[in-house]
Amino acid sequence: MRVLLIKALLHFFALLPLSIIYSIATLLGQIVARWQTLRITQVTRTNIRFTFPNLSPAAQDILVKQSLIETCKAFSELGALWLWQTDSVLRLVQEVSGETVLQQALQGGKGVILLTPHLGAWELAGLYASSRYPLTALYRPPKLAGLHDLIHAARERAGGHFVPTDKTGVRALFKALHKGEVVGILPDQVPSEEGSGIFAPFFGISAYTMVLVSRLARKTGATVIFTYAERLPKRLGFHIHFLPAPEDIAADNLEIAVAALNQGVEQCVLGNPAQYQWSYKRFKRRPEGAALVY
Repeated sequence: MRVLLIKALLHFFALLPLSIIYSIATLLGQIVARWQTLRITQVTRTNIRFTFPNLSPAAQDILVKQSLIETCKAFSELGALWLWQTDSVLRLVQEVSGETVLQQALQGGKGVILLTPHLGAWELAGLYASSRYPLTALYRPPKLAGLHDLIHAARERAGGHFVPTDKTGVRALFKALHKGEVVGILPDQVPSEEGSGIFAPFFGISAYTMVLVSRLARKTGATVIFTYAERLPKRLGFHIHFLPAPEDIAADNLEIAVAALNQGVEQCVLGNPAQYQWSYKRFKRRPEGAALVY
């Protein structure tokens, strides 16, 4: 039943122009922001309080409201991003910055690790990259198995190859990098497997962070680049950003390397803090003896 309802909502939103989608999402976000007992509101408020302690309570409240509106936009726009024709979606890209960094890195022949945080329209960032470069990306299947085929087809329709987040997927990443291609990873998910992450600072808070990116970069010599698709609400389109990762992301010392990974995510987030997915429990896993955040 849940799968049918979600698919119906996706198809409904896919029928609407982006202006109407965002108007609905803004209204929903405003309602959610006032509903203090909702989990999404509580998690967003907790994350912003911990990561931006220097903001006044009033400024934190404003950011919480903005974040919840952007989160509603992120979910409402999925119908368009997944179900519209590929060319129609790509026409929403109105500006691109830093892509020469990616193009120059590919000329080195060692491949590129493209990192897409949960910022802005990350689905569009992946679609844009796969439409222009040979892309192999890790893919964690949805909890609702009935959505797998829809999501997988949507993400691969521009030519990308999405592989599972297991050993076979990691081998596929190594193979693609050895061919000098691009691989895509979401760098800010809490690793699910034991030993696949270590704790490193993220906005000053100890966060369990994946080690895969740094190990891939160190073993292959691939260039690491961050990318995200920023919403441009006044223009109803998107600005794709490409940013070089901190140099230490491939350091021999894994703690230094993983800390650099989080610094790179922070750099992206600070470009537009409201569009980061603060509703995600980024700090759900804590160091031994540390107090729970949620």
